[in-house]
Amino acid sequence: MVAKYLPVLKECPLFAGIQEANIEQILPCLSASVRQAEKNTFIVSAEDQVNFVGLILSGSVHIVSEDFWGRKDILSQLGPGELFAESFSCAEAEHIPVSVIAVENTEVMLLSCRKLVTTCSSACVFHSRLISNMLQIIAGKNILLMQKIEQLSKRSTREKILAYLSSEAKKGGGNTFEIPFSRQEMADYLAVDRSAMSSELGRMRDEGLIDFDRNHFRLKESYKGFVS
Repeated sequence: MVAKYLPVLKECPLFAGIQEANIEQILPCLSASVRQAEKNTFIVSAEDQVNFVGLILSGSVHIVSEDFWGRKDILSQLGPGELFAESFSCAEAEHIPVSVIAVENTEVMLLSCRKLVTTCSSACVFHSRLISNMLQIIAGKNILLMQKIEQLSKRSTREKILAYLSSEAKKGGGNTFEIPFSRQEMADYLAVDRSAMSSELGRMRDEGLIDFDRNHFRLKESYKGFVS
């Protein structure tokens, strides 16, 4: 079973610097198990208690927050090799405040958080590297969280769109890139009304700031003057 997932595991930041044979060796120490989730099903529901770190093997998931009235905000989208629930598990949170939903048919590997952050009885020489990798992942996600807070702190829908597209362009390394969201998902991510966002995107295209076709975006030179 492990061999099937090694190509993903070798590219996962959690196992960076750890040899393939050692990855196979450490998985039983972490009580690794694989779970399948069909499209639009919950892998984790808000208010669940989690004691594991989830690792996406195939497919993708949305991390979703829902308020009292059932309005949903997409906090992030994750794909193969990325982790979920690690911060809540490490913090031993009584309940997780978000849901993890499969965007498509998805496979995940669940790893015991307690065993991951505690050196095992075998004292694997590479376990300290695993813990160091985990800390780096959590730190990196904190940086991304700060970027999202900055985007959501913008006052207008246009400013939120500008901040988000600027961030995606930097991530992609150029002015042409694709975003991972549909229009509704993008609106949920930015916590704005979909119709208002779509209208604003149309105005920005008419003004020569951007061009787009579905998920494919291109920022034009005139865009620079609108980004602080």
